[in-house]
Amino acid sequence: MRRIHPDLAEDVDLAEAYAYPGPGPWLRANMVASADGAAWVKGLSGGLSSEGDRRAFSVLRGLADVIVAGAATVRIEGYGPARPRESWARLREGRPPAPPIAVVTRRLDLDLSGPLFTEAEPESRTIVVTTESAPADRRAEAARTADVIVAGGERVDLALAMKALRDRGLAHVLTEGGPRLLGQIAAAGLLDELCLSVSPLLVGGEAARVLNGPAAHTRLRLTQVLEEEGVLFCRYAREAET
Repeated sequence: MRRIHPDLAEDVDLAEAYAYPGPGPWLRANMVASADGAAWVKGLSGGLSSEGDRRAFSVLRGLADVIVAGAATVRIEGYGPARPRESWARLREGRPPAPPIAVVTRRLDLDLSGPLFTEAEPESRTIVVTTESAPADRRAEAARTADVIVAGGERVDLALAMKALRDRGLAHVLTEGGPRLLGQIAAAGLLDELCLSVSPLLVGGEAARVLNGPAAHTRLRLTQVLEEEGVLFCRYAREAET
């Protein structure tokens, strides 16, 4: 993989290329899209992925304190817990071997008996972010195998959710969407950075865009572009308000 912006470099170290800007709170999104803006092929993002995208995906996970995903993405993509990788040892020194997964769900319509909840290591226990209106029995069941954060009444208040994660020492947040959750995060003004892999494919059809939801109108600054086999790996940071 090589860097083509802001300068040229061959054999880029991905951990350095995607290093967080500092120890403070930072909410980063990682998404993949086709050249015409589709966020999936036949309902799954894997159809847009590449070898380079999978390497970047792994590094971004290894750098994160917590991985946030919406309930629909967890169900459709078949999420399990993040598994420790040998390549993460340097990235995660002083932290658990793998980051926990935090699932944002208003109604707790999840398979609580699935691997995401039953196979997570104790130090990376899955987190459920839900609402006061979620059924009490489902919340109690979730609490048996996950840490439960209640953030909001009828809908998840994402600002409260992010604060709750920070209060747990999980300052570097990586969200993998899906498009609806990312749209809500952007609309709430919480997104600090977007890492977008652009696949050289045209998809068309009715696939969702990377961001699906209310208008966000967030101005971004392109900070880096990597390239491999025609796939562009773009890193955008939110422009500071003046």
